[in-house]
Amino acid sequence: MALLIGVGVWYTHAGRTQPAGTAAVHLTQADWQVTDAPDFSAPPHVLDSRTLPDSWRHVTLPSDLPDAAGRPANASPAVPAAGHVRVTWIRLSTRGLRIPAGPWVLYSARARTNGTLAVYADGRLVARAQEQGPLWNSLFTPLWASLDSGAGDAPPAEVLIRLEHTAGTRVALASFWLGSADALRGSYYLRQWLQRELPATVGAAFLAVGIFALFVWFRRRHETGYLLFFNLAATAFVAHLHYYVSLPVTGDWFAWLTIDSPFWLIAVVHFYLRLLHGRALKGLTIAVVGITALVTVLTLPFVAVLPVLPDVPVIVPAIYAVALLMAAAVGGVGLFSAWRRSGEARFIAAGMALCVLLGMSDWMLYNNVVSLEGWFLGAYTNAATFGTFAILMYRRYVGAIEEVEQVNASLAQRLNAREAELELSHQQLREAERRQTISNERQRLMQDMHDGLGSSLISAIRSVERGDASDIRVSQILKHCLDDLKLTIDSMEPVEADLLLLLATLRFRLEPRLEGTGIALRWEVRELPTLAWLDPSSALHILRIVQESIANILHHTRASEVRVSTALEREGVQVTVEDNGQGFDVEGVLGSTAGRGLANQQRRAQAVGGTVSWRSGATGTRFTLWLPLERNACET
Repeated sequence: MALLIGVGVWYTHAGRTQPAGTAAVHLTQADWQVTDAPDFSAPPHVLDSRTLPDSWRHVTLPSDLPDAAGRPANASPAVPAAGHVRVTWIRLSTRGLRIPAGPWVLYSARARTNGTLAVYADGRLVARAQEQGPLWNSLFTPLWASLDSGAGDAPPAEVLIRLEHTAGTRVALASFWLGSADALRGSYYLRQWLQRELPATVGAAFLAVGIFALFVWFRRRHETGYLLFFNLAATAFVAHLHYYVSLPVTGDWFAWLTIDSPFWLIAVVHFYLRLLHGRALKGLTIAVVGITALVTVLTLPFVAVLPVLPDVPVIVPAIYAVALLMAAAVGGVGLFSAWRRSGEARFIAAGMALCVLLGMSDWMLYNNVVSLEGWFLGAYTNAATFGTFAILMYRRYVGAIEEVEQVNASLAQRLNAREAELELSHQQLREAERRQTISNERQRLMQDMHDGLGSSLISAIRSVERGDASDIRVSQILKHCLDDLKLTIDSMEPVEADLLLLLATLRFRLEPRLEGTGIALRWEVRELPTLAWLDPSSALHILRIVQESIANILHHTRASEVRVSTALEREGVQVTVEDNGQGFDVEGVLGSTAGRGLANQQRRAQAVGGTVSWRSGATGTRFTLWLPLERNACET
């Protein structure tokens, strides 16, 4: 906004701007005439103004030459009436003026023509805009011609300017400054920078941001706003190429681009406004698209109905007037449609209104309604458009950051609350698990004591009460109870899933009893893999199974030797207990109801997913316990 205000100040004071000091002369008086030409042609290197028709007219610059569109009444025809190219001659005389010391340059804010511009100093060609042909960007390019042609120290007495143009094109000139390069360079570069280079920089920045938006759209195809923004930046850049293209531009397609791209730009803005305020506006949309398509087709270089050369330069003011009216309609309707729907759409409509005002100032300058020495503010419509959308992008960016911060804060708050809930739930679960573990362990111990120690004690009490238990019998029962209690305690010791460590604990408990009875123990265990499922309850089952087997040897077999061995067998481990005592009828004992020892061993083995077997004969009994390496979840 500050930039646009500054441009407005420059525009207001443009007519007062002049080089400082006395090193330049301001030329405002000139003579002019118009001649016919067969076509655009290269300017001759030498030209004497006396060879031209003596039909000069006086004019005060800056001026829109009133009869430039037609031939002067007293001019002799140089070409047939069908000729469509004409040459306007401007003659500047420096006789009687106090010209500062050279080298000299000729400077002017602009010259309006659509053909070759050439400058002669005392008949010598010293500067030309191009070789020959139509020229489309002379109106926005300051004139800078070096007059130092090697003619000595005398300044040129006469400066002749040759302007080619199509018939019907209005030619206009700003005033001229003649002086040293140092005195005029500041004015020239200031106008060059403000009129062309600064708008070119803004336009390039706008296009760069638009390309970035295009790549964003490639990743987010559902958000058409990014694609529209790229189209907006691209059409805005193309629409203003004639303001700041450095080289002379003569191509018909370049003229077509610069004439039609404002319509494309207005259409893109219309669709962007529709996207923001959400209203279809079918009638306006059809009108905008229709007018844009019609102008685009009719101004194509190869369309015979309305060829670009030579007639388009004549109708360019009318085309731009239509563009201004369409922009005003799009901006006004967009502002009305977005009044209570979208603040962003209102802001864009306001920016478009500003661009319309800038375009109107250009239209007036182009049609010589205002002084030619003013400024083309249309070059800054890119800056206005870019500034409008930059403010919107800034607001959206800041809003997105604030929204993300709010979301993060909300998520952090919810996360903290969730963590507190989880911590409380975890504590409750741990407490419930601890209570359940204690309850399960208490229940297991009670069951084991009931089945083992409790049963033995009840048997001893009954025997004593009946009086048929000897002291030795009572002693054996009590020792058995003590062993059973020790097994229960040993089963609670951590064995780290090591079966050998569990068997070693049993050996430590039973070996003294075996020695007391005179039975030799052969311990032939080998290294075994660990049993991951071996917990205290399973350990107690295994201990009781092996203990029962050894107890049977002590009580019934009259053996003198017991051998305990281990082996790896069929995806499991095998514990074998052998004796050399008298055998027994395995099937008979299993089928009898008098003793439950073998049945208890089978039950306990099944509880841990294993099996037991007996093989008994006259030379001894072999007991085998098989345990799996892994157990299914349903077995645990």
